[in-house]
Amino acid sequence: MIDLNMPEKVETMQNNMKNLARSMFRPISRKYDEAEHEYPKELDFFRNLPIMNKPKKKDPAKTAAPKKPAGEDGGAKLGANLGLIFSTEALCWGDAALLLSLPNAGLGNAALLAVGTDEQIERFGKKWIAMAITEPQSGSDSGSISTTAVLEGDEWVLNGEKIFVTCAERSDAVVVWATVDKAAGKAGVKSFLVEKGTPGFKLEKLEHKLGIRASDTGTFLLNNCRIPKNNILGSAEVKQGTEGFKGVMKTFDNTRPLVAAMANGIASAAIDFLKEQLEKTGAKLDYKKNVHNLDSVEKAYYRMEAELEAMRLLTWRAAWMADNQLSNNLEASMSKAKAGRMATLITQEVCDICGPVGYSRKYLAEKWMRDSKIMDIFEGTGQIQHLIVARNVLKLNSSELR
Repeated sequence: MIDLNMPEKVETMQNNMKNLARSMFRPISRKYDEAEHEYPKELDFFRNLPIMNKPKKKDPAKTAAPKKPAGEDGGAKLGANLGLIFSTEALCWGDAALLLSLPNAGLGNAALLAVGTDEQIERFGKKWIAMAITEPQSGSDSGSISTTAVLEGDEWVLNGEKIFVTCAERSDAVVVWATVDKAAGKAGVKSFLVEKGTPGFKLEKLEHKLGIRASDTGTFLLNNCRIPKNNILGSAEVKQGTEGFKGVMKTFDNTRPLVAAMANGIASAAIDFLKEQLEKTGAKLDYKKNVHNLDSVEKAYYRMEAELEAMRLLTWRAAWMADNQLSNNLEASMSKAKAGRMATLITQEVCDICGPVGYSRKYLAEKWMRDSKIMDIFEGTGQIQHLIVARNVLKLNSSELR
């Protein structure tokens, strides 16, 4: 059972992150929203933090030991995943795009720590690593990837195109998803570490976006790009079924709750802004008031607060399960689907209720509305998350439920 009593150290950390968001992120939020593609130099502060440049190496003994179910020996705990969830929400209350721009904290870094070897973590752990999955003809269906990787001697040769890569220009390396055997389908999809500056690896362009404009998004071309044989993440063996692909995909079970936490942070910022605006008009929120005596704005506010709490509980549950070595594929998708969709609706409604104030660039409400939309799209669209949830609940595989 989840213990909803937050430890004092976690609460202190969350408050510290909120203060950081308020003092560092909020003051420069509009600046880098307008100066798209310009790196926020203020974030260099984070380069010297141990959590950014000294990833924890794996302990072979612990890796080999069988995992006990949570609670079997009092082991139910609040661990790194849940702690990161709290920090992420607090920082995204300040600015989600700036969080995505933190040095050495790319999605590829999460993949490296999830499935990389000790040697790979040692080599790449201090680098800023992006993740390249999406292709012009392959979006939500990651199994249809057409970028190829062919082993020639001691090198992999990669060819293809990757689009919508977060931190494309600022990263030092990229985790590229490619197929080693197209006929094998998902089982043939592997991920590879490609360093910037490698011949045949080119940043083609940067995108101009609706939201999270402070975060750079770009397209890569791979033309006979050669990388060392040991730059593959995981095994090169193409196994029957989709076990190899599942190994690559398990990164998402940790990162989808993080996206949900980002959505929670944006929604929380919008709700707080609405409360401030209501208080400026003299309105007082009274939780003891009979529901039948509420006006439309009060009803909307309380409903949005309730939705935010539901978003948080789903997100916390998914992260808590990861901390306790429990499979959270279903819960990760549930949290992402709920938070991504509701953050979009909440920020839109806040702008509607606030009227001119909600749409004015003098305030950040309109920016939060723009930023929130991507939370329902990247890391797997809301539709894909609903499909994953349905497969889990109905116990059907991808061939039985498309």
